[in-house]
Amino acid sequence: MIAPADAGRRRKRRSRSWRSLLVPAALAFAALIALGTWQLQRKAWKEGLIATLTARLAAPPIALPPVSTWPDLDPARDEYRRVKFTAAFDYRHEALVFAAAAAFRPDVSGVGYWVMTPARLADGSVVIVNRGFVPEGRQEAATRTGGEVPGTIELVGAMRWPDRGNWFTPNADPAKNLWFARDPAVIAAAKGLGPVAPFYVEEEAPAPPGDLPQPGKIMVNLPNNHLQYAVTWYGLAMALVVVFAAFAAKSGRGEALPDA
Repeated sequence: MIAPADAGRRRKRRSRSWRSLLVPAALAFAALIALGTWQLQRKAWKEGLIATLTARLAAPPIALPPVSTWPDLDPARDEYRRVKFTAAFDYRHEALVFAAAAAFRPDVSGVGYWVMTPARLADGSVVIVNRGFVPEGRQEAATRTGGEVPGTIELVGAMRWPDRGNWFTPNADPAKNLWFARDPAVIAAAKGLGPVAPFYVEEEAPAPPGDLPQPGKIMVNLPNNHLQYAVTWYGLAMALVVVFAAFAAKSGRGEALPDA
């Protein structure tokens, strides 16, 4: 039979065991609650962003901002605003940007390229226009010459700012006229175009003869799963409380000890 003194020491060890885990458990609980709260904050931010983009893309197009205001434009305030303007395309200096399925262009599928073409305004300034998507095999201009409309045309589109590259973005290959980010300044420098607008325009209309490149209206299609993420983190926090409370209660009571 186990001596009373030994049983008491075992109970003390059990008590110390759950008390020693109290601080780590509290830290884990605080971290889970913080993650859930952060997801709720992200949810509010995402909903505000979706509402803003939806309103901008539903608004009628306005005149393209004059060149004098370009340095003062702010992506947070001006990106995705719809604009209209008249310009003449410089098809000789178009650039191809590798493209795959795009969240904002559900009408685009498969692998292909965005056709980024300089458009010269009446005052001589240049805006790079994303004329739209061409599938693999139709990227060479010679395969779609019907889409090159001469002279000045009226364009409608949405202002966009340069893509943000990352460590996984391949380097551009200007010799092959191939880029991996829609960055008008980089493209203009490689093409020798001189200064261009700090933004590019995502063309909506008009569709060119032959429908290539394929322009299209941007659609707001941002995933918003933050509520379910928050529920998951909060659920894990509650599960931690239940498990720890059960463990502490069991350790405090002690378990029946077998006879020697």
